[in-house]
Amino acid sequence: MRIRDVVAGLSVAGLLLPEAVAYAGIAGLPPHRALAAAVIGCLAYAAVGRSRFAIVSPTSSSAAVLAAVLASLPGDAGERAGLATVVIAVTGVIFLLAWVARLGLLTGFIARPVLRGFAVGLAATIILHQVPAMTGVPVAGETFLGFLVALVAGVPGWDPLGLGVGAVALVLLTVARRFPTVPGAFLVILGGAGLSLILDLPERGLAAVGPIAFEPTWPVLPEPSWPTLSRVVQLTLPLVLILFAESWGTMRSLALRHGDEIAPDREMAALGVANLASALVQGLPVGAGFSAGSAAESAGAASRWVGVVAAVGLVVSLLVAEPLIAHLPQAVLAAVVISALTHALDPRPIRRLWRIDRDQWVAVGAAAGVILLGVVDGMLLAVAFSIGALLRRLALPQVARLGRLPGTRDFVDVARHPEAIAVEAVGIWRPSEALFFANAERTLATIARAAQTAGVGAVVLSLEETFDLDSTALEALIETAARLDAAGTPLLLARARDPLRDLLRAAGATGLVARAYYSVDDAVGAASLVPGGAADP
Repeated sequence: MRIRDVVAGLSVAGLLLPEAVAYAGIAGLPPHRALAAAVIGCLAYAAVGRSRFAIVSPTSSSAAVLAAVLASLPGDAGERAGLATVVIAVTGVIFLLAWVARLGLLTGFIARPVLRGFAVGLAATIILHQVPAMTGVPVAGETFLGFLVALVAGVPGWDPLGLGVGAVALVLLTVARRFPTVPGAFLVILGGAGLSLILDLPERGLAAVGPIAFEPTWPVLPEPSWPTLSRVVQLTLPLVLILFAESWGTMRSLALRHGDEIAPDREMAALGVANLASALVQGLPVGAGFSAGSAAESAGAASRWVGVVAAVGLVVSLLVAEPLIAHLPQAVLAAVVISALTHALDPRPIRRLWRIDRDQWVAVGAAAGVILLGVVDGMLLAVAFSIGALLRRLALPQVARLGRLPGTRDFVDVARHPEAIAVEAVGIWRPSEALFFANAERTLATIARAAQTAGVGAVVLSLEETFDLDSTALEALIETAARLDAAGTPLLLARARDPLRDLLRAAGATGLVARAYYSVDDAVGAASLVPGGAADP
């Protein structure tokens, strides 16, 4: 364990304590449940997980979903508290079943631009929701825009003292970043709590965190009926989805930023173990929250020991400094959260996508989706957007006409290489994507029309992107060859691989197999010998 891990762990502990209290309030459960979940979640993940930045503890989104789940279940407050433990245990079981089924491969559908947009959108959402803690004006709004409008509408009532305290804390946290060996967040929290106690800031109207009780207990499980248990399982699925979306988005975003390797199946197992452990201590659902993970990253986390130090630091803080932390202004807590997330708003990764003109709208869509629709719906929208962009690119491939580079046997796109020489009376075309059912008929029809317009005597189709054909593309290729033959413009295949030849042979297209070649140069040489084809210059 390095000194960087100790510093990062203490910084994260300073963030987890007041965050846990806030998330317990969102879920409608006692604060000690969130605190116990934070401690056991960090320890369980450190034992099983692999991300050095992931801090597995209660998150705001999972707390909100848990509150919605409990509100839809029968029983009084005590019964629902017991059902909350069942929900958390079921969450852990579902994660472990997903690990056994190796469903981590589904994360392959979440492209990197989606993760980058996810990080920006989630950071912006969390930061906005911290502002009321500084202004002292409660804000209600179900959507990002609704929350923003309500926040602006409350400007006349903003508390100057809270804004001033929050601003000073942000400045101190920004300065502390220049000294990686200093646990800035932890020191700012202790300093803010001490200053609040000395100056009696709560008496001046500045809201404080308040007393915190840490009383972890063994679970007391209810005996729900089968219909209730079935309902619990159904309602838990969205919770699992949002936990994994937020956790994987956080882990992968931070890993990409530092070149780390993580395996989705292993992380599913770690989340399963952490949630089962949280159920044992009657905690809350736990996942890799973005604010805590960003705090670990900004503090220079070097290994998973950060989570262990954070858990120990949290327990020590509760045992030693709880009376002092009770005086912590909520404005300081908000500043710590905002400071941990500001670097996640760095626009450079998305600007790079604009510079290379690839997937920039996917990243923007992911950020906008998370901001406007929430974590799960926003992530699903971004994934659908990225898959749609892929399908559009595959379904509408570019078709390039090729020419020979002087003095070589190489054929390149004549539109990009003016020095390339088109072969007389032979048209050579190459689709930019593999032929398949969605693009074959359109692509081959485009080539046939281009051949007719160019007035060539033979057509060479370069299939270097096509390793195999489905039945639709196969039929379209055979039909196009027949039409071109009937028009006196024979079709020859270049870069035709053996599986493709076998498929044509099985389909009875032996004439097309006879005109299939391994190289463009061989196909052009053969095309120059067919009737209507000119000699190759």
